[in-house]
Amino acid sequence: MQQSIFDKTYAAFLFDMDGTLLNSIVAAERVWGAWARRHGLDVAAFLPTIHGVRPVDTITRLGLPGIDIAREVDWVETAEREDVEGIVQIDGVVTFLNSIPADRWAIVTSATAELARRCMTAAGIAPPPAIVTGEDIVNGKPNPDCFLLGAKKLGVAASECLIFEDAPAGILAGERAGGDVVVITATHHTPVKTAHLTIPDYTGVGVAVQDDGRLRLVRR
Repeated sequence: MQQSIFDKTYAAFLFDMDGTLLNSIVAAERVWGAWARRHGLDVAAFLPTIHGVRPVDTITRLGLPGIDIAREVDWVETAEREDVEGIVQIDGVVTFLNSIPADRWAIVTSATAELARRCMTAAGIAPPPAIVTGEDIVNGKPNPDCFLLGAKKLGVAASECLIFEDAPAGILAGERAGGDVVVITATHHTPVKTAHLTIPDYTGVGVAVQDDGRLRLVRR
């Protein structure tokens, strides 16, 4: 029988940002909705594809003819930096993060460094010293490079980390990095089909720091 995440200890925790630490869906979908309408896309069908991946990957994947990808990415990133209204914390996240030693957790996000800073500030969450952004890697989620780099910044192996995610691309990246994955469902409107542990937010869980400095997820 597979060992429960609650029975294991970890060297560090790695967190995606959007949908995992904070909810920026309203702001992100305002920006991407406007962008999609400019390009004649079916907005309702397009918006579910934007979450958890870098703008450059989203736009490139569309294969739209005759566009300047760099210019379109710049438009989206500028608009996202300027529109952070409505970004809020996932319930219980600040208390949860404050219980983790600062050198034992990192943010691993597809956002740019500036957008990550703006979103975290808007949500009232203090960032840790270790952050990996979409600018730090060549291949974005679902490639595991981001989580491998996040673990490296903390001086541990990704396989020794518990990874908190919400989006399919990030969940797959976490799996490929070799870590255990917890899926946060706070921003999901339908049940998540996954073999991983799912929790709605952080109100029902806490962190126990072991005598050897390792971390354990505990139920409250």
